[in-house]
Amino acid sequence: MGDVTVRTPERQEEGVPHPVTEETGQGPLRRLRVPRRPRLWFEILLIAISYWTYSLIRNAVPEQRGQALRNADWIWRLEQQLGIAVEESVNHAVNSVTWLVVGMNYYYATLHFVVTLGVLVWLYRSHPGRYAATRLVLFATTGVALVGYYLYPLAPPRLMNGGHFIDTVMVHETWGSMASGDLKNMSNQYAAMPSMHIGWSVWCGLTIFALASVPWVRVLGLVYPVLTLVVIVATANHFWLDAVGGVLCLGFGYGVAFVWYGALPHALPRTVPGAERRRAWWPTRA
Repeated sequence: MGDVTVRTPERQEEGVPHPVTEETGQGPLRRLRVPRRPRLWFEILLIAISYWTYSLIRNAVPEQRGQALRNADWIWRLEQQLGIAVEESVNHAVNSVTWLVVGMNYYYATLHFVVTLGVLVWLYRSHPGRYAATRLVLFATTGVALVGYYLYPLAPPRLMNGGHFIDTVMVHETWGSMASGDLKNMSNQYAAMPSMHIGWSVWCGLTIFALASVPWVRVLGLVYPVLTLVVIVATANHFWLDAVGGVLCLGFGYGVAFVWYGALPHALPRTVPGAERRRAWWPTRA
């Protein structure tokens, strides 16, 4: 058996990173702002309830069809004036390659959730000190998007009056959109602005790029939102400007996290400082 040594306060302080937000004072607001180790059961429950609430509110927004179609016409005319109205050409080009468009349909329907949840799990396991702040960005982004759905109903390109866009899910009979086929009555079809496919994918991409240690994984993080942008346009679910709206919502989310924690999520300690201090006081063998 080896000798038992206990670290003194002076020694253990040397090896423990200080949090960006120092836990001084005993106020409840101060304590809430200090990154803490996430609890698995609470996070699962929080994410499930939050997404259910988001879907409920999003679908409860009145489907203002007339206004949504007028807004779509206005967006299309604006893009034509800006010289960026190429969504129809992209939509038709991709639709001509069956395997490609079918793949994009499934991409649109699945990766939006799979990748986002995957990044949350990775943060929970590998970056617990940054998890809460990064999750706050995602929640604030999604919350402000609900305001956009209410204030600015917008029809996607595939539902425009007199448009020549192709609803790729309907044409190729793939399961790929809650707003197509038999599922359309379960989702608000006129909530295209802002695009949360872009808001969430850019959140994923920036998080991976900022925190991943493997270079090719960081590159994939940047590629993912670019591919998502191509997919949402090619499947006629969004205009380019919907993507801009999604990025603006994400900027709001990062602003909320910065105000709350006093730093952007990637600048916070990787581990939870309080937990590190508790482990440092535990007897260790020489």
